[in-house]
Amino acid sequence: MNMNDNQAIEALLNEFPEQDLALPADAQPAAHASPSRDLPKLMRKIPVTLTLEVGEAKLSLYDLANLQADSVVELDSLAGEPLIIKVNGTAIGRAEVVVSGENYGLKIIEIDGLDLDSLQS
Repeated sequence: MNMNDNQAIEALLNEFPEQDLALPADAQPAAHASPSRDLPKLMRKIPVTLTLEVGEAKLSLYDLANLQADSVVELDSLAGEPLIIKVNGTAIGRAEVVVSGENYGLKIIEIDGLDLDSLQS
């Protein structure tokens, strides 16, 4: 992580004050205990990278070294088949490519449940 990432994480954590936990009179808090925070609420603000994977191909280093500007590499996915949506490298669903204004976008076809409220804090 770089300095900007650390600062962004600190800014997110500062938005969530420590929760007061009622302890029994005879209980002593651990010296290294971390404060309790609303984890699902915090998780909603963490930035992630969303990517769309077209497919993949396995080739030898020899073939890779011989690729040129006009080379064509056949992928393992079929033309017109929905593409894989990944969040930070983990597949979460499938989508089609669409045009949104002057940019490419994605139209969700299928998505696995991403229920942040089910996380235990």
